[in-house]
Amino acid sequence: MFDSTVCLKSLNAHRALCDKILHLVEKESVLLRSENPAEATDLRTERKNLLAELDVSLDKIREIRIGWLKLEPVQRHGHPEIAELLRENQNLIMKILVLDRENEQTLLRHGLVPPRHVPSANRQRPHFVANMYQRNAAG
Repeated sequence: MFDSTVCLKSLNAHRALCDKILHLVEKESVLLRSENPAEATDLRTERKNLLAELDVSLDKIREIRIGWLKLEPVQRHGHPEIAELLRENQNLIMKILVLDRENEQTLLRHGLVPPRHVPSANRQRPHFVANMYQRNAAG
């Protein structure tokens, strides 16, 4: 059974968590552009704590999305605020990912990433995975 009150509460909590993460990533970005970019590494503990919270929150959001998609379109149409919150959360996550990727590149430029954490060269090729699937599907 789909409970819109629980759904709204979870989606709002997730949005608040995403706002905290975005604020932290923005703070990290500012620190990385400062005269002492190494200060950005001081945010690691806070970042790890928020990421642990995010794992739990994402599990709830997945359940909500599955329940939401199982509803008839007429039922979904009756709760536009849920669709809007799902969209807002998705947009927030995209902002976080883009800014975090920029921060990661800045960390790499400053040599602040241990060699074992340096991303593979294939990560810089956005279509690498799609091309690999195509090659394997053809074979």
